[in-house]
Formats: sequence, C-alpha cells, structure tokens
Amino acid sequence: MNVSEVVVGYLAAAGVRHIFGYPGDPSVEFLECARRAGMQFVLGSREGTSGLMACAYGQLMGRPGVCLSTLGPGATNLVNAVASAKLDRTPMLAISGQIETKREPTFTHQVVDHTLLFSSVSKWTVAVQPHTVGTIMRKALRTAMAERPGPVHLTTAADVVAATATDDAIRLPPLRSERAAQVFVSEPGTDPVRRVREARRPVIVAGLSAVQAEAGDAVRLLAEKLGCPVVLSPMAKGLLPEEHALFAGTLDMACNAFVWDFLRGADLLLTIGFDAVELIKPWSLTAPALHIDSVPNTDQIVPAEIELVGDIAVLCEGLAAALGAIEPRWREADIAAHRAELRARYAAGRVAGRLNPSDVVDVVRAAMPRDTIVSTDVGSHKLLVGQGWTTHAPRTLLTSNGLSSMGFGLPAAMVAKLLHPKREVVSFTGDGGLAMVQGELGIAAGLKLGLVVVVFCDDSLNRIELKQAARGYPAWGTRMLPTDIERLAQSMGCDGVAVDSAAALEAALSQARANPARTRPLVIGARIDPAQYVAQF
Repeated sequence: MNVSEVVVGYLAAAGVRHIFGYPGDPSVEFLECARRAGMQFVLGSREGTSGLMACAYGQLMGRPGVCLSTLGPGATNLVNAVASAKLDRTPMLAISGQIETKREPTFTHQVVDHTLLFSSVSKWTVAVQPHTVGTIMRKALRTAMAERPGPVHLTTAADVVAATATDDAIRLPPLRSERAAQVFVSEPGTDPVRRVREARRPVIVAGLSAVQAEAGDAVRLLAEKLGCPVVLSPMAKGLLPEEHALFAGTLDMACNAFVWDFLRGADLLLTIGFDAVELIKPWSLTAPALHIDSVPNTDQIVPAEIELVGDIAVLCEGLAAALGAIEPRWREADIAAHRAELRARYAAGRVAGRLNPSDVVDVVRAAMPRDTIVSTDVGSHKLLVGQGWTTHAPRTLLTSNGLSSMGFGLPAAMVAKLLHPKREVVSFTGDGGLAMVQGELGIAAGLKLGLVVVVFCDDSLNRIELKQAARGYPAWGTRMLPTDIERLAQSMGCDGVAVDSAAALEAALSQARANPARTRPLVIGARIDPAQYVAQF
C-alpha cells in the first residue's frame, strides 16, 4: 500500500466514512484512495467551514471528524476549526498538504511551518512518513480520542502521499476506556459517600464529558436517588430530558445571573463531566464541590475537595448504590417553581406587536418534532437558544462553546442533515454569522439537504453593540448592511422567505413541514426587534 491507502485504511477501520475539505495539489493521491475506499468527500466553500463540519461530525458521532486542506493558505485557513475542536473537546484528524520534503527546508512560496502553526491548537502535530505511517495513525487516533478528546494535525507532503508505505499494518488502538476508579481527597480519611449523604441541598452540574461518556442514564439515576436538581452546560443539553422534574436550567446562557444565584443556594455541588472550558462566567461559588469525571481536576478552576476519577457512568451508578435509602434532598415543588421563574425571565423584555428573539426560538420549537437536531451559531441569539430550546436527548443541540466561533451553526447543521437525512434539522444563526459562511448555502443545496436555516436579522453585531451601550458609547463598527435573505437564498439554490411576525414564521415552517421529503434548504430571515436582548443580558 502507499501512504494514502494506509491513512484511509485507518480511517475506515475507525468507522469514519466522511471527509470534509478543500483539496489542493498534494491531496490528489489521497482523494483517489478515499474515493476507492467508498468514502464520501464533502467539498466545502473554504477550508475553515470544512473544518467546522468535521467538528460537528465529532460532536454527533463521538469519533474523529476528518478535514482536509492544501498547503499554505489552505493550512492557515484551517486553524480556526482546529482550535474550535481543541476547546470544544471534539475528536478530529486535520490533514494538510505540504510541498515536497526535499524543498520544504529552503523553499518559501506557500510554505509555512505546520508544527509551529498548529502546535498550540492541537493535541499533537506530526508529518506523516512512509516508514512510520501506521504507527503515526495509531497514535493520532489514540490521541484524538483520549480524554479529553481533541484534534491531531497531520502533514502529508506531496512526495509522501503516493510513496510506498513500509509501516502499513492496520491495527486500531483502543479508543474507549474501561478503568478502575481513583479517589482523590483534600483531607485523608474523607468518605465521599458520607459527604454526599450529609448534604442537605446538593445540586448536580453536568457537562460535556458526561455526554461523551454516554452517562445520561447514570446521571439521572443519581439525581433521582438524591432528589436534587440538575443544571447542564450548553454542550450537555439533553443529557437529562428537559421535561424531567429535576431539570433546573442551562448554565451561562440567557438568565445566567438567575441560574448562578440558584447554584449559590447549594451546600454541595456534584460536578459530573463538567469541563472548566465550558464556563463563560468565572466560577464564583463557595459551596464545596465533588468532581466526578474521566480525568483528574487539574484545572483547579472549580475547587473540589473530593475527586472521583474513572468511568463517569460507573461512578454515578456506584455512588447512587452506595447511598442506600435516602430521603429526597429537594422538594419537587421548589424545583418546579425555580423552573417556572426561569421561563418567565427568559421571556422578559418582549416588545408587544414585534417579533422578539425568544418568539423565534419558541415558534420553531413548537413547529418542529421532538427529535429535531438544532445547531446554533455564536451571538446574542445563542444565549436564548441555549436556555430556551427544549432538548430531549444528548447530541441534538450543536454549538461552539469553548472557542465560541462564529460561522459554526450552518456547517454543523449541514453535517447533521447529511448524517440524519430523515430528521428535521434547524440552524439558528445571526446575520453576522451567516455572512461569514453564506457560501455553504450553495453546498447544502447541491447536497440536497432539506434543512431549515433561521436567521436572526437585526443588522448588528448585537453582543458588542450591547457592551458599547453599557459604557455609554454609540454603536460604531458594529452595524451591518441589511441582507436580502430571499434573494440570497435563491441565488444559492435554496428557498428563501422573510418574516417579521410570529404568525408569518409559523406559516413558513408549516409549509416546510408539509413536505417532509423536501431537498431544498429553506432560509428564513426573521426580522427581529433586538430590544429584548437588553433585558436578557
């Protein structure tokens, strides 16, 4: 086999069937090997969006998303997506071409040092060689999937991709962990079980790692045993279905001060699979914490006096069993009252007779099926979607939170629809975020992806404009020209409609839902009144 055949062989063995990218000269041999292996290559409009598609693939599938770029500007354009995978703890293999190895040390045209470029935003970066390709691929897959998951960057030089591989055995490394639990305590002799039993007002804060560990049932079991509320991070939405009586909201989204105040009433915080990279606000809670995760609490942003490290689901189930008979620590009526107040605050600031941002979220949620997959871009709307969109299962809300990269929403939704063609998929984005990636609408149309793209149109970078207003500054450098969504959509082979009321939005969604087999993307430009954002944030 040649080097490209070995790389593709490892991807296939790991269950990867899709590659997202924008190829160049050094990619030709790799593309042909991928085609022969039955892979699907998705050509993005640029490398950055292709990489964000790979991020979404990793979030949805729990195995590495693969993205491809050429050398020079192709590699530099890929950096943002690799950084997004790093901070969103998403497994990824990013592959960039390079000129021939004999010219690289002295040639300058389109040559950048990939190791220097990618080392700060990836878990490992390496140049593939014929005599080590099998070993490199094993290490790359193992590294990308090891906790915490993240991206590995591979360089494939033009004179290497077709070279005969001497290290060509395809042997997958272990990609999932089964380990004995470890207990770390601040004070010798501390009993974790007794510490939990003594708590009168415990609260569970669960995060992304619990989703990756598929620990939803175990978290629910522990919460029900304790009778305690569960607050989720944005990327963990759906870990506990939000109609569950113990669900108590999403952290650091809309109404964030109210949720933080609720957490201040706890006397013990069980942080389960909660990664500090998910925090937008600083951790300011003083209640003791018990850390339950697959990795030790080396960040120390959330100070925990006890750490239980191992398989998250097994740890939660074991703790629940060890607690034995125990009275519920909270009254369901109190949690229900908190949730009702949270919902009221989420709707605060609405302007009568106008299309408010929360109206958009609520109308779309009411119109779409329970199992809809939704993605959200970055901006003021993300905070409302993160709190207001009711999620019933994990991996059904896709977002960029660690890096919070604008432009994520549309590529992520495209991948969701590609992988789940029979399910409804909705992308929420702002007009600023759409402007960064609007070329992908044509790609979505070409792939016949009948997703729904809802654009919050206010002609502003609202998050920054609000901060200008808070300091008494005028809006300057944050205003955008209006986008004609209908004409933009039509030019990209999509259907487009502009709405400025809840009734018009309902009608547009109803028409789309009447044709579940549709293959043209529908782009809805929702002309909102942004005044509600002021009350929310």
